[in-house]
Amino acid sequence: MRHKFLILIQEDVPNFYLEIFMKKIVFIIFLFLFCSASVQAEENDTQKLLRDSVSVMEEIMNSPDQEIPSDLISQARAILIFPTLIKAGFMLGGRYGEGVASLRSKKTGKFGPPTFLVQSGLSFGFQAGAEAVDLVLLVMTERGLEGLLEDKFTLGADAAVSVGPVGRHAEAAADVMMQGEVYSYSRSKGAFAGVSFKGTVITTDEEVNKAYYGQPLKSKDILLQGRVKKIPQSGKRFIKGLNMLAPAKIKKK
Repeated sequence: MRHKFLILIQEDVPNFYLEIFMKKIVFIIFLFLFCSASVQAEENDTQKLLRDSVSVMEEIMNSPDQEIPSDLISQARAILIFPTLIKAGFMLGGRYGEGVASLRSKKTGKFGPPTFLVQSGLSFGFQAGAEAVDLVLLVMTERGLEGLLEDKFTLGADAAVSVGPVGRHAEAAADVMMQGEVYSYSRSKGAFAGVSFKGTVITTDEEVNKAYYGQPLKSKDILLQGRVKKIPQSGKRFIKGLNMLAPAKIKKK
């Protein structure tokens, strides 16, 4: 019966229409596979960014000479991490990088879900060559936090940025510098003369936020207003890693 049905189709429908029908089927299948691969690649890129961000923090905190003082990082209101920030230039330099930010809860002292960011900007002064830099920014004050919660803010204008103290013996220096708004920690992977992050523009990557969380979200929605409906597993791992590496300071009673 099945063979008779196929024979009837071949006899009643011209080959021309069969070819058009088959081409449409092949095109639909190809389009579906292409879209699926694109979504999967975007998810993998986002997951890699979160993994790399935790790795950067782990490597910095486990380095005696480059470690961020525990008293300082334990009081940070928020942390921004940009793994592999690309810098290049001669006299006039440029930079670009993708990163994440997480806000520490005042109630629990724990970091929450990440928002995705893009950093870009120009810098002046003697600087030659190109390099990849891992950048960590600690937001210490309410003013610095207000800048982060905006869709776009500029370091040095919307929030003052200073190079933070490093090393296990820098606790005293951290106490003195605790008045700063934003402290920067950069780890160079190449030769670069003169590092300045003033004038750097940081914006919310709303497209990545939407793709990752499945809903349109700005930084303020994620960090402050708790509008994230569901945190993906990669986000949960990021939060867990960040809380282990930068626990809140326990106040003595």
